[in-house]
Amino acid sequence: MAWSIADVARMSGVTSRTLRHYDEIGLLPPAWTASSGHRYYEEPQLLRLQQILLMRELDVGLREIQAVLDSRADRVAVLREHHARLVEERNRLGTLARTVARTIADLEERQEGEDEDMVRINRPENLFEGFQPDPEMEAEARERWPEAYEESRQAAEGMTPETTEQWQREATAQMIRFAEHMAAGAPVDAPAVQEEVDAHYRTVCRFWTPTAEAYKGLAATYAEDPRFRENFDRIAVGLAEYQGAAMAVYADTRLS
Repeated sequence: MAWSIADVARMSGVTSRTLRHYDEIGLLPPAWTASSGHRYYEEPQLLRLQQILLMRELDVGLREIQAVLDSRADRVAVLREHHARLVEERNRLGTLARTVARTIADLEERQEGEDEDMVRINRPENLFEGFQPDPEMEAEARERWPEAYEESRQAAEGMTPETTEQWQREATAQMIRFAEHMAAGAPVDAPAVQEEVDAHYRTVCRFWTPTAEAYKGLAATYAEDPRFRENFDRIAVGLAEYQGAAMAVYADTRLS
């Protein structure tokens, strides 16, 4: 059975113009072309188009796609690989959706009529689940602290998905505890606050061991970098400055 280019366009959602382009570059030639010039496709071409679309969904370039398809690799093995990557992405998006849903629910539960000057503390189960690392931030860290970045990268690579999730939950819980100290008006050099900073420092040391100067630099990054501030503000506005100041005190008194 054969399908015209219009049929294939309708079934696949790919425009006729794109199908003609795929033919012109040798990526998807039709099964045959009628004397009128109309292109017709059969089942092998439809299967090939499915693979093309799968790889396009995974952001694979057309040249790479053609190389894979022309290599005559085991079609089932290739499809299994695509399927595994799609399932992984589906799971990541599902996790991200749940994270956003929890945050929405938490925000909706805020009581109306609160004093606007009060510190509001959000308590989502995990603010960071499902988010992928920021390439720009990673590049900046690699340039500014190459040894610390490499040490941290190796430690992170050794973490399982379960331990990563547990670490994310612990990090969020710790930020909430800092926010509670801030809401209570505790000074940053208070013993209870400094005890929390000590726990934070020991957590950081799981990935790299900062000196006093490096730890104060991390504190400044929390307070000054908008990408970090955004995460802290999700817990409580002003938390980045508060925790950063507490970390600076710790660096001066415990690490110097």
